[in-house]
Amino acid sequence: MKLSIFHTVDRWFNKIAQRPSLVVTLSILWLMLIGWIGYGWNLGSVGLVDETEPLFAEASRQMFVTGDWITPFFNGVTRFDKPALIYWCQAIAYSIMGVNEWAVRLPSAIAAIAVISLAFYTVQWHLAKGDVVAQVERPTRRYLTAAIAAAVMALNPEMIVWGRTGVSDMLLTGCIASALLCFFLGYANEQGERAHFSPLPPVPRPVSSSYSLLPNKWYLACYVLIAGAILTKGPVGIVLPGIVILAFLLYLGNLGEVLREMRPLLGLLIILALSVPWYALVIWRNGWNYINSFFGYHNLDRFTEVVNGHSAPWYFYFLVVLLGFAPYSVYLPAAFARLKFWQRSQWLVQERSQQLGLFACIWFLGVFGFFTIAVTKLPSYVLPLMPAAAILVALLWSDYFPGSSVSSSPSPHKLFWVSGWANVVFLSTLSVAIFQISQLLGSDQAAPNFRQTLQNSGLTELGGSIWFLGAMSVAFLLITRRWSGIIAANLLGFVAFLILVLMPAMFLMDQERQMPLREIAAVVAQVKQPNEELVMVGFKKPTVVFYSHQQVNFIKLTSDAIVYLQNKINMPVKAPSLMVLAEHKNLVKMDLPPDNYENLASKGAYQLIRISFKKMKQQKQDISLIIHPRDTKLL
Repeated sequence: MKLSIFHTVDRWFNKIAQRPSLVVTLSILWLMLIGWIGYGWNLGSVGLVDETEPLFAEASRQMFVTGDWITPFFNGVTRFDKPALIYWCQAIAYSIMGVNEWAVRLPSAIAAIAVISLAFYTVQWHLAKGDVVAQVERPTRRYLTAAIAAAVMALNPEMIVWGRTGVSDMLLTGCIASALLCFFLGYANEQGERAHFSPLPPVPRPVSSSYSLLPNKWYLACYVLIAGAILTKGPVGIVLPGIVILAFLLYLGNLGEVLREMRPLLGLLIILALSVPWYALVIWRNGWNYINSFFGYHNLDRFTEVVNGHSAPWYFYFLVVLLGFAPYSVYLPAAFARLKFWQRSQWLVQERSQQLGLFACIWFLGVFGFFTIAVTKLPSYVLPLMPAAAILVALLWSDYFPGSSVSSSPSPHKLFWVSGWANVVFLSTLSVAIFQISQLLGSDQAAPNFRQTLQNSGLTELGGSIWFLGAMSVAFLLITRRWSGIIAANLLGFVAFLILVLMPAMFLMDQERQMPLREIAAVVAQVKQPNEELVMVGFKKPTVVFYSHQQVNFIKLTSDAIVYLQNKINMPVKAPSLMVLAEHKNLVKMDLPPDNYENLASKGAYQLIRISFKKMKQQKQDISLIIHPRDTKLL
């Protein structure tokens, strides 16, 4: 029964493959479906999340409003954390869609969908070339593998989190991953490939009459995308692709041959011509302030020392990949073992088009190793290796789709079998963790009631049940030897969890954590008087700046805020009052007399008040009269 179903599917795909226009249409529809589920659906329905996202959003808004496309500003001061490309993209989105959450996150979503689509094309092309080399027609395997690669790449926690967040990480990943895929396509499309099954070193190609001064179109696209990565996050945009490409070519021993094909000097000129002008302008305008802040603090210091307290143990990224690429991460060891990348002689005799697995392996290890060495560690740093991980897992699964020699085998690779049961254990553990998530979550002062709200919503029980059902499904498929259905069970489980649990939980978190700040910001925009200052005491929430379109003075300690208010009383000020935004407990610590301030709004854990300088001065005089009465001499 099982084989008859697979053969029916195989025949159906074979018929479709005979109609190229239908294949293209179905491929586009598939990419649109997973792209919409992962990155389009409810993209702008949730407010910006403190702290990082509104920093980018407001800097882009300032660029859009002021017309200054060179120096990014946030809250009245320069923001040199990241280069300009993300701000340009968001500002352009503002001009098209208005200043809103959709526009903030659209560049990240587009970058994610673009690299997913390019990966689909690359995997399908790689397997199609393999079919030609082997003189075998296997369209079912080819398109299923490409579809799985795109789906696994689109539907994993790490990609979804950053693809739905308006920061620079996904744009950087889109540029770097697309540049690497373009390099591979350019490398594999070159005609000067090794002789088939030749164990000898490559022979340089003779210069023919058709010799071109330009590299092929894929290499050119690679150079343009590297320039985009440099404009997104600086030197890492060329360092990471350079490490991966150099390691790949050195391993195969064809560095000189490929460099002649790539025209690296021309490529470097293209990269510099596209990326350097903005850096030159921003340095010309801001001088050493920019050089020290961006190149020193945000690049060199992040690699060599801990910045902003973002330290972690050496095994940190093992956990990030395990959870960030869940639930497919348990198959990565089997995917690496399948390649046998340590058998260099095996890869030397392969056609270039068949070296995608080795390239993805070196891509993954290069990014992973680079950021493991770096001292500052953040989960988003290894985002550029997620496309490589998806390709590796999809190529592993290509052995178990119809048309492959393993698909009907009663005994799969031993490590695949072990990975399958590890998948069952992982999903079961995840199920138990989701059931107990209310107890596992730490307290958040900005959303003190979230744990109770989440528990009352029933989402934890639903989420735990989804993953328990997924674990049981994978176990059933392993026992019944339906190998190709296992990846489908993981994908369907993730989609169900995303739609039924994660998205509603995200709305609950937004309601508890961010909505009060947006409501406060709306009040600020309505009641703020000319020249009146807004002071935020005890915390830093940049969303207030973005939603109120007002500058905010952030004061961390309540004691410093009291001193600041006392100094304001003793100096001439342009406005008769000042607004203070703080949590209720911090206002109690400030011990302000009730007569000195007006309560403007109270939302969630936050309170907005207006302090009158006139009343504070009057109270100070009254206290002075009590302590130093005028008739002391008469006594």
